[in-house]
Amino acid sequence: MKINSLYLISVASVLSCIANANAGVMADFYVGGMVGVGGQALFTGNKNETSVSQMFGGVAGMDLPIFRVEGEYNYLTSSDIKTNAAMVNLYAKMPSTVILPYFGAGIGAVFGGNHTVNADNTETKHNINSTAAYQAMLGATVDVLKLPLKFDIEGRVLYAPDIYKFENTAPDLLEYGARVKMRYIF
Repeated sequence: MKINSLYLISVASVLSCIANANAGVMADFYVGGMVGVGGQALFTGNKNETSVSQMFGGVAGMDLPIFRVEGEYNYLTSSDIKTNAAMVNLYAKMPSTVILPYFGAGIGAVFGGNHTVNADNTETKHNINSTAAYQAMLGATVDVLKLPLKFDIEGRVLYAPDIYKFENTAPDLLEYGARVKMRYIF
């Protein structure tokens, strides 16, 4: 009988230590997915091409009390351009209760994919080089109470210079739009 009591006290002690250790955790880790729509502008010298674009992607990160750090992957597609982007983002959160406004910036790379040019009844595909990319975001997080889910609604602008070189041109890509993220908090 004494061994069973000692066993129960030991298990209760270990469980209370685990609960107390988790109570002091300051960071939430998360994974999520996103979808967005907007526009793309391709600047080649004094000529611009614009088209409607879509974006699909995934994120993984760490949510701290004032900041959020995340890595993201995006697949960007429009009628002319299909490419990938990998970014590392830093967000600053504004204090609030249920809806949390934030702004952020990211740096990364655009890679892979192609730009299809239709001219004179011929179709030419230019492969997109790996190049640096920069982005800025402004949005708000909606915290779903009692569930480990958060939704981000944000506006975003992504800029990638010289996505490929063809003859004497090196076009710049500007992608802008709105996106919705759903994040699952561990």
